[in-house]
Amino acid sequence: MTLDAMTERIGDSLRIAPAFVASMVNTEVGVETTLEARYRRDKGRFVVFTVVNRAIDDEFDPEALRRATASPILRAAIPQCMAIDLERQFSDSQWVTVSDLAQREGRLLPDFVTREAVKRGAKQARMEAIQIVYGVNALAGLAPVKAVQEEFGVPHRTASDWIATARKGGWLEGMTYAVGRQAES
Repeated sequence: MTLDAMTERIGDSLRIAPAFVASMVNTEVGVETTLEARYRRDKGRFVVFTVVNRAIDDEFDPEALRRATASPILRAAIPQCMAIDLERQFSDSQWVTVSDLAQREGRLLPDFVTREAVKRGAKQARMEAIQIVYGVNALAGLAPVKAVQEEFGVPHRTASDWIATARKGGWLEGMTYAVGRQAES
């Protein structure tokens, strides 16, 4: 995915690809899953509209088809389909993919960004960071409050308050998450 493909603006500092195709291979069960997803502004998330499962070896496990889900593929693909404008945090205006910001498995943001975001009075940096973490998870149909909690090491109440503040400030425009909704729907 290239930055040029990220043409859909969400808020003032976030762009996403309007659609993407992503694949994941599970060698343990011998299945490759490919999905196509499109961003739906009215739903505030990416919607999967095609899923194809393919056997990749003779030891294919037919039961694996029943266990194949889109969630891990979406979680891995969406950071590569999102770009944020870092102009507010750095002197050079530049768009960078969320996946380029990631430094460690299971984390979206580098340590310096999360440290800055949790500082008292760091409202701008916090809102930009919340926009990324919430956006990646909500657009994938995953629980964004839990992701904010884990990314920043804050209690559930704090994560919920930060998200509410970001929503009121317009930082989460075009992104929604309904509790209990499945990513594959």
